[in-house]
Amino acid sequence: MSVSRREAAVGIAAGTLALAVTPARSAGKTATPAGPLSLWYRKPAGQWTEALPVGNGRLGAMVFGGTAQERLQLNESTLWAGQPYDPVNPQAKAMLPKVRALIFEGRIEEAEALANRTLMAQPLAQMPYQTLGDLILDFPGLDAIDGYQRELDLDSALAATRFTAGGVNHLRQVVASPADRLIAIRLSTTGRGKLDVDIALRSPQQEVQVMADGPAGLLMTGRNGMSRGVEGHLRFAARLDATVEGGRVAHAADGRLRIRGATAATLLIAMATSYRRFDNVSGDPIADTAAVLAGANGRSFAAIAADTAAAHRRLFRRVSLDLGNTAAAAMPTDERIAASQSSDDPALAALYFQYGRYLLIASSRPGGQPANLQGLWNDSLNPPWGSKYTININTQMNYWPAEPANLAECVTPLVEMVRELAISGARTAKTMYGARGWVAHHNTDLWRATAPIDGAQFGLWPTGGAWLCTHLWDHYDYGRDRAYLASIYPLMAGAARFFLDTLQRDPTTGFLVTNPSMSPENPHGHGGTICAGPTMDMAILRDLFDRTVEAATILRTDAVLIAEMRAARDRLAPYRIGRQGQLQEWQQDWDTDAPEQNHRHVSHLYGLHPSHQITPDGTPDLAAAARKTLEIRGDRATGWATAWRINLWARLREGDHAHAILRFLLGPERTYPNMFDAHPPFQIDGNFGGAAGIVEMLMASRGDLVDLLPALPRAWPDGHVTGLRSRGRCTIDLWWRGGRLDRAILRPELNGQRTVRVGERRLALTLRAGVPVTLTEKDFA
Repeated sequence: MSVSRREAAVGIAAGTLALAVTPARSAGKTATPAGPLSLWYRKPAGQWTEALPVGNGRLGAMVFGGTAQERLQLNESTLWAGQPYDPVNPQAKAMLPKVRALIFEGRIEEAEALANRTLMAQPLAQMPYQTLGDLILDFPGLDAIDGYQRELDLDSALAATRFTAGGVNHLRQVVASPADRLIAIRLSTTGRGKLDVDIALRSPQQEVQVMADGPAGLLMTGRNGMSRGVEGHLRFAARLDATVEGGRVAHAADGRLRIRGATAATLLIAMATSYRRFDNVSGDPIADTAAVLAGANGRSFAAIAADTAAAHRRLFRRVSLDLGNTAAAAMPTDERIAASQSSDDPALAALYFQYGRYLLIASSRPGGQPANLQGLWNDSLNPPWGSKYTININTQMNYWPAEPANLAECVTPLVEMVRELAISGARTAKTMYGARGWVAHHNTDLWRATAPIDGAQFGLWPTGGAWLCTHLWDHYDYGRDRAYLASIYPLMAGAARFFLDTLQRDPTTGFLVTNPSMSPENPHGHGGTICAGPTMDMAILRDLFDRTVEAATILRTDAVLIAEMRAARDRLAPYRIGRQGQLQEWQQDWDTDAPEQNHRHVSHLYGLHPSHQITPDGTPDLAAAARKTLEIRGDRATGWATAWRINLWARLREGDHAHAILRFLLGPERTYPNMFDAHPPFQIDGNFGGAAGIVEMLMASRGDLVDLLPALPRAWPDGHVTGLRSRGRCTIDLWWRGGRLDRAILRPELNGQRTVRVGERRLALTLRAGVPVTLTEKDFA
């Protein structure tokens, strides 16, 4: 195989040239450990949760690493069922006062039944995210496989499979290019004329057609399907182009593309749908995919892989983490996960953290959709929970690591989704509640549906949009960009106005409460799940009102609204400590009556994490009550719920407890062989929540206070991390030895005052933009 000078240059930059020249280990060699930032395996994936993900924020593929047959399962982030729709129940506004009255009277069972009949969305479920289909590569005549290894390099965002068959070395590489907007595959061998492959595209969608597209291409078109009575109106296309080195390419009678006698081949895949916006499906995916491939015409795989690695590394390489190393790090990834509960493997936690960052980069880039319940990757037409946006915890958890792990750009799709939700949510607020502003309940989808779904016991929870607004604020607080704040302030103010219009006076206490609502998905044992003024709602609304007041003050606007929000905030129902010493989940002390004492949701602890309303130093009684709640709930839950518990214990500054839960999360009960989080089934929020929990143990910030090593566990006595980000646009590097701070470097991008804390010792600093500050343990003496 010949390599041009330009290809050599870009191959070296991408770290791929050596693979291109010597694609596989020679016959008889066994697999050898990959680098510390790689997932690697000695056998192909036997199931989807063993395959390896690549993604460019819009297109995704799961690479199985097969030998005689390779499968790439394909996703396009806007391929969902249905079409634009408005599911608000026309009876809701008229029946809402009756439901509220029944709740205040304590007639919960009647209220929930009435709500189910009259308040819930029509249809009762939202639209699911769906697979586009598969690329299938069949390699006839391969046998006697030796030296097999597949891996995913997190640093270069490249998936590779290597093996020897019949004395010929084979290398297959896959990248998802954000710049070229396609997935690129390289198939290469060391034997001239030894590459034979049959290429097929298939899809379980509607009206699928696969046809020849020029002498060396395939075009697959189709339409999405109906769900819950909502007709499918999205069209999609997947277009493949093959470039062959040596050999010949032809179209077979069975619709496949056939390559024979080649040395190497490069396959480029473009995918698109007719989606333009949540209310517009007028796009032309056939033209869009043609334009993408035309733009990549003549570009080699080496060039595409180099550009992909460079774009990825601009984000990925901002942060490094070393927690120590043991012999376990030399094992294949699936074996490390299986052994993690009985072996010491701190590097597995570091790999898990960086994998979380990799997944966020791959599934959430500017211009694309936010990461959904499965990020970007889904092999089903009807995935668990629709692979939607569950905004009573899961979507928010997806973005917990984004800011402190220095991936602020990855938040952009979430911000854009909130902008769209404010439009559809304004219709729901007016039609369902007769209120100003906007509202979103516990789920949304591609079409930005905002009415309550699934049943009153799950979906009649009005604070999903309010919680998302705290992420808008966090994005500002980490970056302190006033122009951005001005752009998102109307969204925050709109959410606040909704609650100013809909909060109800509790006739028993006189406090303002939400009604109807619930503590997400947790039945309280008094006739159902719905209630008035659950603790979580009150905490979210404190944050919403406080942050919106702060934003309005910075922007010098809306003095009247500021006064209204402050007055309402002061009348919200307060935290309460129950008879067990626990933080109450409801206004009444119902916690011991709840039938699920180990419930996965810990919604009433929102004030401890992700909020900072409850802290061990600022509110010790409430922190002790939160700790009691965690003891009652237990440490082990579903994947994402386990991850939340890590963050909560870290906020309590109990690093060893947080680490014990992290260790469970990394084990085979909660982590699949490909390191996807096991709810089970797969949900990606646990990956992101676990990554966020690792950050919380090492660095945390609120306002202008920065905590260094606030919950460092004894299991990580020595280590370092570079590139973490605190609020106020400051990056932080940390080194520690013997469980104590060795040194820290603060790299501020803005002037300002900061208080840095190590344990109980504080140091006040005046930071100047662009001037690093180095601190050691002695500075805190």
